[in-house]
Amino acid sequence: MTLMAGNILEGTVVNITNFGAFVEVEGKTGLVHISEVADSFVKDIRQHLKEQDKVKVKVISVDDNGKISLSIKQANVQKKSVKPAEIDWSSEKKKASSNSFEDIMSKFLKDSEEKLADVKKHQEFKSKGRKNLG
Repeated sequence: MTLMAGNILEGTVVNITNFGAFVEVEGKTGLVHISEVADSFVKDIRQHLKEQDKVKVKVISVDDNGKISLSIKQANVQKKSVKPAEIDWSSEKKKASSNSFEDIMSKFLKDSEEKLADVKKHQEFKSKGRKNLG
């Protein structure tokens, strides 16, 4: 397989720096930037990789000078198959029809009044605190 953008290959970590890891793929060395190592934030790359590790990488780009950009996290994303959630629409319709418009509006009005009362209470508390300071 050739080094073309989008290809997923196996490589060997040959060097680790603070900003990423150099991985040898098909006799050439490319860089996996620290932001492309894992899905989560990576503070210390050495907690995720060590030299001579075998890793799957996705070729992000190969520029005219032969500089190869690689990604470990994008290579691993391909493995996961995302299945859409199953929704039982019949139960959703039952929930919606069980509440009348008037019931929904009265609940909304009650919730709104409670929130407004909390805001007013908070504002009064803040203004009393300022008067005591002055």
